[in-house]
Amino acid sequence: MRWCAATSRTGVRAICWEGSSMALPPAEKHQAVDGNRDDTIYDENSHDENSHDENSHDENSRDENIVWHDHPVARRDRERLHRHQGAVIWFTGLSGSGKSTLAGQLEQRLHQLGVSTYLLDGDNVRHGLCRDLGFSDADRRENIRRVGEVASLMVDAGLVVLTAFISPHRAERQLVRESLPEGKFIEVFVDTPLVVCEARDPKGLYKKARAGTLTNFTGIDAVYEPPHTPELRLEGEQLVTNLTDQLLDLLHSRAIIKV
Repeated sequence: MRWCAATSRTGVRAICWEGSSMALPPAEKHQAVDGNRDDTIYDENSHDENSHDENSHDENSRDENIVWHDHPVARRDRERLHRHQGAVIWFTGLSGSGKSTLAGQLEQRLHQLGVSTYLLDGDNVRHGLCRDLGFSDADRRENIRRVGEVASLMVDAGLVVLTAFISPHRAERQLVRESLPEGKFIEVFVDTPLVVCEARDPKGLYKKARAGTLTNFTGIDAVYEPPHTPELRLEGEQLVTNLTDQLLDLLHSRAIIKV
């Protein structure tokens, strides 16, 4: 299997894919200012002494064939059309904390205001984009990497993207942040105590985890790393309407939306 990807601050640049997917190691942080992009190429197998393909080129020749194409319509043009900025609102928290409920409520309010949105839900992406992944640490990292790349493309399209994922590791959330332009990643920590999440248990997952029939479950036998400095911390036991108002206030204060 071979991945070859060019990445920058604004997301995926180009990808060549042979075989099934797997996680890419963290890429360097790249700058992109007014279309002057400092991109790089990452080839997973360039460091693998055991990999071999008689039809493959060396790393330099492969790099020469992968370029980023600037198109006449840029993100700022699409944002002007939408009449708001593109951004990712990244909800993180334990299962049962209320992430999906809040994301859904916020999207509904934004839609009523005429804001162009899309909601990426943890369960939904595993029906398609990430259907081949399990719940090991490596698969969780790859799950978040893929979602981050999709969210980055949607921000480039000028959308307000809402994501509802446990996303338990700080490092993976940071990588998503670094893949986006400054100010486009808004981390929202839905801080709901484990005992409350477990009492809610909307999918019965905590019960299975306690019984030992579900392993690698965050908060029980897998770690959750809460954000140190999220853009917004919400107390998940409050009324959803109150929490949604706090989110809208934040988007207004950052000039993401003006309506």
